[in-house]
Amino acid sequence: MGIFKRMSDVLKANINDLISKAENPEKMLNQMTIEMNEQLIEAKKSVASAIADEKRVERQMKEHLTQAQDWEKKAMLAVKAGKDDLAREALLRKQEYANLAAQYKEQWEGQHGAVEKLKSSLRQLQQKIEEVGRKKNLLIARSKRAEAQKQIQKTMGNLSDTSAFEVFDRMEAKIEKNEAEADAMAELADFTADSDLEAQFKALEAGDTSTDAMLEELKAKMQLEDKTEA
Repeated sequence: MGIFKRMSDVLKANINDLISKAENPEKMLNQMTIEMNEQLIEAKKSVASAIADEKRVERQMKEHLTQAQDWEKKAMLAVKAGKDDLAREALLRKQEYANLAAQYKEQWEGQHGAVEKLKSSLRQLQQKIEEVGRKKNLLIARSKRAEAQKQIQKTMGNLSDTSAFEVFDRMEAKIEKNEAEADAMAELADFTADSDLEAQFKALEAGDTSTDAMLEELKAKMQLEDKTEA
C-alpha cells in the first residue's frame, strides 16, 4: 500500500505553489506526469501480483474441497460395501481436506478483501492521474500567461523611467536642428546662384551700353571729319 500513499501525497501537493517555485513549470509538470505514470505501472504490477495470490489461494481452496468431496464419496462406497473401517479412514481423509479447505477459504476471503481495496485504490489513482493529465496543459498555459504578464509589467516599468523618453526627445531635437540647417544651406546656395546670375546679366547690360556710346561717339567723329574734308 506504500506506493498508493506516495502517489496520494504527490497528487495532493499544491500544484500552483510548485509552479511558482519551479524554474521551468512546463518541464516540471511533464516530468511529474511521467513519474506518475511510471508509478501507476508499478501499482498495477503490485495489484496484479495480489490478484495472482488470490487466485492461487482460491484454486487451492477449491482443490481441497474437491478432495474432501471425493473422500466422502469413497466413504459412501465403503459403507455400501459393508466396509465400515475403510469408510472411517475415508471420512478421516475427507475431514483433513475439509479442514484445509476451510483454512484456505479464510485466507482467500482475507486476500479477496485486500485485492478489492487495492483495485478500488488503483481506480482512484488512475482517475487522479488522468485528471492531472487533463489539467497539465491548462496549468502550463496559465504559467506561460503569468510569465508573459510579468514580462509585460517589467517592460512597462522600465518605460516609466523618463530618462528613456528624454533621450528620444533630445535625439528628435537634434535631428530637427540638422534638418533646419540643411534647409538653410540649400536656400543660401540657391540665393547665391541667383545673385551670380543677376550679376552676369547686369554686367552684360552694362557692357552693351558702353559699346553703343562708343559707337555713337565714333559715328559723330566720322561725320565731323567728313565735313572738314568737304
